[in-house]
Formats: sequence, C-alpha cells, structure tokens
Amino acid sequence: MKIFISLIGGLGLFLYGMNIMGEGLQKSTGPKLERAIGLLTSNVVMGVLVGAVVTGIIQSSGATTVMVVGFVNAGIMSLYQAIGVIMGANIGTTVTAQLVSFDASIISSIALGIGIILYMVGSKSKPKLKNISEILIGFAILFIGMQFMKDALAPLSKYEGFRNLLQGLADHQILALLAGFALTTCLQSSSASMGILIALASQGLMPLAGALPILYGDNIGSCTTSLISSIGTNKNAKRAAIMHLIFNLIGTLLFMLVLNKPITMIVQHLDPSDVSRQIANSHTLFNITNVLILLPFSKYIVKLVMRLIPDNGDEEYDEKTTKYLDERMLETPSIALGNIVKETLRMGNKAKGTLETSIKAVIESSEEDVKKTFEKEHIVNQLQKKVIDYLVKLSTKSLDDQLIVQVDFLFNTVNDIERVSDHSENIAELAQDLINSKSNLSKEAKDEIVCIYDKVLKVYTLALQSMKEYDKVLARKVLELEEEVDYMEKSFRSSHRSRLKKNLCSVDSGIAYIELLSNLERISDHSKNIATRVIQGK
Repeated sequence: MKIFISLIGGLGLFLYGMNIMGEGLQKSTGPKLERAIGLLTSNVVMGVLVGAVVTGIIQSSGATTVMVVGFVNAGIMSLYQAIGVIMGANIGTTVTAQLVSFDASIISSIALGIGIILYMVGSKSKPKLKNISEILIGFAILFIGMQFMKDALAPLSKYEGFRNLLQGLADHQILALLAGFALTTCLQSSSASMGILIALASQGLMPLAGALPILYGDNIGSCTTSLISSIGTNKNAKRAAIMHLIFNLIGTLLFMLVLNKPITMIVQHLDPSDVSRQIANSHTLFNITNVLILLPFSKYIVKLVMRLIPDNGDEEYDEKTTKYLDERMLETPSIALGNIVKETLRMGNKAKGTLETSIKAVIESSEEDVKKTFEKEHIVNQLQKKVIDYLVKLSTKSLDDQLIVQVDFLFNTVNDIERVSDHSENIAELAQDLINSKSNLSKEAKDEIVCIYDKVLKVYTLALQSMKEYDKVLARKVLELEEEVDYMEKSFRSSHRSRLKKNLCSVDSGIAYIELLSNLERISDHSKNIATRVIQGK
C-alpha cells in the first residue's frame, strides 16, 4: 500500500508539473502560438511542423488533437490540414519522455530555486518574469514527481514475482499493448504513461522488449481523448478524431510486425546500458519514423475516413449556434481568445444585417423586412448569451494580464454589438407602426434617413474592421465619422422642425422620424465605443 500511495503521489506531481510548465509556456508564447496555428495552409508538412511545435509548448498531444477536433468542428481547419497537425502532435509529445529519461536532479533543484525567486519578484509587477518562473517551477516539479515514482518503485525490484511479471510482457506483446492502451486511457496522458515506463526501467524492472509494445499501446490510448471530445460534434470533427486513431493504428501494426527489431537495434546501439534512454529514444524514433512513412499517404487516410463517415447531406446548420466557440479550446486560452474574436465579429456582421433590413423596412414599408429584422435580432441575442457564457468560462482560467485586458474588451464589445441589434429592432418596430397607421415619411425625410443611415453603416463597418485588424488608424477614422453623424443628426432635426411648421409631415410620421434619427445616432455611439477601446488598447 505504501508503494502504491507513493507512486500515486509521484504521478500527481509529475502531471501537475507538466501542467504548470505547459501553462507558463502558453502564457509566454500565447500570441506566437496563435500565429503558428494561423500559418496552417493546405501544405501538410507545415501542419506537421506546427503540430510538433504546439504540442511541445502545451506538453500534451491529447490537448493538441482535441484542439484540432475543435478547429475542424468550427470549420477553421480542413481535414487535410488536420492530419498534418495530428502527425506533428505525435512528434511533439516525445519531448517530455526525452526530458525525464535523463537524471536532472541537480538542474531541477536549481530551476526550482530560480523559479521561486523569479515568481516572488515578478508576481505583480513583471508578468513575463512570472511566466518564466512558472516554466522553471513546473520543470522542477515534473522531475520531483519522476523521482518520487522511481523511489516508490525501487522496493519492487527485490520481488522476483513482480520482475517475472514484467519480463513476461516481452513474451506476450498483445497483452503488453493492451496494458499500454489501458494505462494511457485511464491517465489521459501518454506522457504520464511514458513517465511510469521510464521509472520502472530506471529500477531495472522494465526490459526494452516489454516496454516497446506498451509504448505502442500508449500511442493508441492517446486517441481516446480526441475520440471522446468528438462526441456531439459535426461529421468533419468526428473524421479528424478517427483519422488520429487510424494513423496510430497503422503505425503500431507497422512497427510490431516489421520495424520492432530494427528500432531495438538502433536504440541499443545509441545507449547500450541505459534502458530509460532506450525507451525514450524508441518513443521518439517510433513517432518520427511513423510520420515519415505515412506522410506521403496522408491524402489516402483522409479519403478512408471520408468513406467510413460519408457525407449524406443530413447535417443542418443552425444560425443560432456559435461557429467558432468550442469548450475544448478553453484549456488553451490564447487560442480560445482568438476564436472568441472571430465569433464576436461574426455576431457583429449579423447585427449589421439586422440594421440593413430594418432600414429597408422603413424606406420600402416592408412587413417582410420587419419580420426578418426581428428574426435576425433574436439570433444576435442568442449568440450574445453564448459568447458571454464562453467569456465567463475563459475568465476563470489562468490568464496573464494581456489576456485579461482582451477578455474585458470583448465583454464590452459584445454588449455594444447587441445594443446595435436592439436599436435596429427599435427601427423595425417604428417601421411596423408606420405601416399599421398607414403613415408615410415625406420624400425629404426618407432621403435624410438614407443619408444618415449610409454614414452610420460606414461607421459601424469600420469599427468592426478596426477590431478585426486591431487597427488604431481605422479606429480614429471611426471617431471622425461619428462626429459627422452627430452633426447630421442635429442638422436633420432642425430640417424636420421646419417641415413640421410648414405642415409637410404628419404628427405620427414626425415622431417616428425623430425616433429613427435617435436610434441611428445611438448605433453610431456604440460603434464609437468599440473604436475607442481599440485605440486605448482595451
């Protein structure tokens, strides 16, 4: 029991250290990580490189493949891009195994000391130092956990029965493969499984012949995370998860049947006496070789999953659902934030459509456009609730100061966009009132409404563009145009008073006209709010 408790404690420290180190790396490279994903093209080789880099940073191939499922589900990434990233993720995950296969007790102690000092110095005033400290502390805890596992397993080396049990795995490769699969499925981390393997090897308990099939099973077990995450997603996301499984299954069969002996000879030649290093090198060689062999056949793997999950045209798209938000992304805040920006802009464009149909309803006395406006406004409201809910969940994650500022920016911007939609709904209601009362705006009034509407639409469109491109020059242009809207609104009110004096319009149409001007001017104000936050960097 004591051995089991110590092993669980060591494993917990190992996973915690890996998580802390990964979070520190994410915070330090957040914008770069987002740009790395943006580099993806139809070039599958670029996908491999990005997948390897991102997984090396976030310290989890499972997290990367879950992220890929989310991107495919949102339509941001195609299956041809996804397969490259999945292949690269398998390479990136070998970093942790390589690290822990070395004896780095002195280095980890130094890293812990420096990390704690940097954390105390930079916890408030210098966030970059705090991020570096988290990387160092996580690195140290990772090795401390590894040492705990090694110490916990040391007494087992004296038990002949346990040694024989592990030795027997070399003679029962299918059983060993299933053990590796089960271990990784339970831990949801192939790196943790590799850590346990290396800890066993360090105590002379795990021969290479028994470790290899377990290692292959680990790779298959790592697919369960993405398979589980694909539940409830669209067909393409399910295909991405299945693609990951097929890739690892083919690689496992290839190595167990053909390449097992060559890989054994190579790693034993590189490190004749250190089984821990042999296992780490086998893990790296397996994943790199697997990618090199299967990369030329990536298109055929995509075609295979397309046949397994055919497109029957039975999926319907609901406009009320978010397109870019996926809770799988919340574990990688910098990526999640980029997706929220996309969803907010999408919501902004829907609010723009609400404005367009509402004015059309006024000018053309169209009940059909009144109805369209109400329907679109309802969609914007639904999207607002979902985006705000997602932002709340993101705000509970470990965020650096820059991400906190950006989250606050989005909270306010989402509300401004929703208010634009509300004012558009007000305009549609005014159009309905005019239709019901059989009142009409005068030609001069309609011309003025169209004139100020064109300016307001330009202001709002530029505000969204300034947010999308984070362009302060465009944002300042929005402020200039917004002042013109204010001037036009005052000028048109004056013209309206003149028309009233000359009895050129009815009281009902006159009241509607003033309300129309007011709602359009307020839409311009909300556009100004968005642009102002861009200028202020908030």
